[in-house]
Amino acid sequence: MRPHLLLPFIAMLGVLPAQSPTPQQLAAEVEAAARQDALEKILSERGAPAAFDQALTAARTAGVSEQAMLEARFLYHVDRSDDQGIAALLPDFLKRRTAFKLSDSAIFSLEEDWLAVIEYVQAIDALNKGDKEAFKRHITEAFWLSPGQAAAFAPHIERLRMQESMALVEMDFSFNATPLAGGDPVPLSNLMAGNRAMLLHFWSPWSRECAEAMDDFNTTAAMLSAHGLAVVSLLASGTPALITDARDAIASLPGKAAGSWWVDPDKGSLARLLRVRKLPTMVIVSAAGKVLFNGDPSEETFWEALRGIDERIKRPSSGNAPQ
Repeated sequence: MRPHLLLPFIAMLGVLPAQSPTPQQLAAEVEAAARQDALEKILSERGAPAAFDQALTAARTAGVSEQAMLEARFLYHVDRSDDQGIAALLPDFLKRRTAFKLSDSAIFSLEEDWLAVIEYVQAIDALNKGDKEAFKRHITEAFWLSPGQAAAFAPHIERLRMQESMALVEMDFSFNATPLAGGDPVPLSNLMAGNRAMLLHFWSPWSRECAEAMDDFNTTAAMLSAHGLAVVSLLASGTPALITDARDAIASLPGKAAGSWWVDPDKGSLARLLRVRKLPTMVIVSAAGKVLFNGDPSEETFWEALRGIDERIKRPSSGNAPQ
């Protein structure tokens, strides 16, 4: 074998020294690393909007593509359950609809997934505007284009059905609830007296999500009570073991338990009336008995409903759970 044919194998063994990169190559590598760091920052930033905007500015300076930045903005609002923020992106998505480049994308591996997200954003915009037919049309097309993203689409269909159901509900404040601590049943009207609205908190100490959010919920409940809301926590069931564990969970709170704590009765259950399917669930009811919100407290619409009662109520700046 001629000696020059051995050179590639010798180089792989590290016998020959690697060629030093040129200054231009080094500069390009530094720029690429800075661009990748900036991209990872905007894809992972979930803090306050000001922090995210700062990360976007840095990403643009580093040369991150507009396609990738739009995708990061979309993920930011999705993770915060901010439908208003998602809908606000619609003009940018429509503008880039036919300009999609797979090489510029940070999250999509297929163009169909990109087109499905555009349909999804249009569906959210229609949902916010109360256009049910447009919502159905766009969300169906999103399913057709990208069945793999079904888990992201389904909650909005459920929310539309929930809104339609809750529009027909009129809370009867003569409903009797039994105190968790024991005693005679008390009508909700006694708890509503002197307040502008009521927050119903459906929970269970056996729910991991509820247990993890207990301290934050208690802080939020105290804040809402100070703003004219009756905060009523309803235990999902009245079994003796569950009641015992619920009492222990309340007793373990670092401060005084805020609001009032009750047991949802099996007969005439409020959870069934309000279509509660998971825990925790928050339901905001006006003094007139109208349901203003029914869902997960991490949703931005939860805080919008609260601000509609008192504009001084503000969502905590960190975390998604009530604080």
